[in-house]
Amino acid sequence: MGKLDGQLAIITGGAQGIGEGACKAFCDEGATVAMWDVLDGEPAVEKIRADGGDIFYQKVDITAKVQIESAVSVIVEKYGRIDILINNAGIIRDKSFLKMSEDEWNAVLNVNLSGTFNCCKIVAPVMKEAGYGRIINTSSINGLVGAFGQTNYAASKAGLIGFTKSLAKELGKYNITVNAVAPGFIKSEMSDSMPQEVIDAGVAMIPVGRIGMPEDIAHGYLYLASKEAGFVSAFTLSVNGGALPI
Repeated sequence: MGKLDGQLAIITGGAQGIGEGACKAFCDEGATVAMWDVLDGEPAVEKIRADGGDIFYQKVDITAKVQIESAVSVIVEKYGRIDILINNAGIIRDKSFLKMSEDEWNAVLNVNLSGTFNCCKIVAPVMKEAGYGRIINTSSINGLVGAFGQTNYAASKAGLIGFTKSLAKELGKYNITVNAVAPGFIKSEMSDSMPQEVIDAGVAMIPVGRIGMPEDIAHGYLYLASKEAGFVSAFTLSVNGGALPI
């Protein structure tokens, strides 16, 4: 028996990294997972299915409302419910502010912030009708402290925290909780491409003495998505190994 048996979870940006780890963890707890991504999610889906996961892939660009509406329609027609929405998808377009273009600013805000708005806007009514829901938005340690070369990214992730707090106040009366997770330095395709000295410097700032893994974030998602977290809302859970004291 899993903690999420019988529940349907949408996880955006699920084809790799933290999203893929979350898809695996949610399947392990018994959820049926709809993996959304603009990347090809079938390789990740095949791996998770091989381990017994109940998962399917939908190619969804979260900046395109019509694609979200279509995907949600398919899910509701087949399963009749959406219990959990994990707004994990995000992009970076790092550049120092004086060199950053308007396109680079808009691209990041459009995916990270407006994309989350789009998903919530279309999924929340389904949850409202059911009288139950768990929405979890992915912020970042850099949304709390900022980072050089990431004014666009940090702004989008800080914005998600305010969005989370406000949406929680509006949806709570429908038994829908809204929370955020703020990951720290996590092993990913991006971190793997960094010079070793940069990785070592990052790890040196983490009190637990290691880089985070995708499953570390997935476990945070799992708690906030659980029925046991029904009295936790408008909260941002920092998962960073102690690198940030809040």
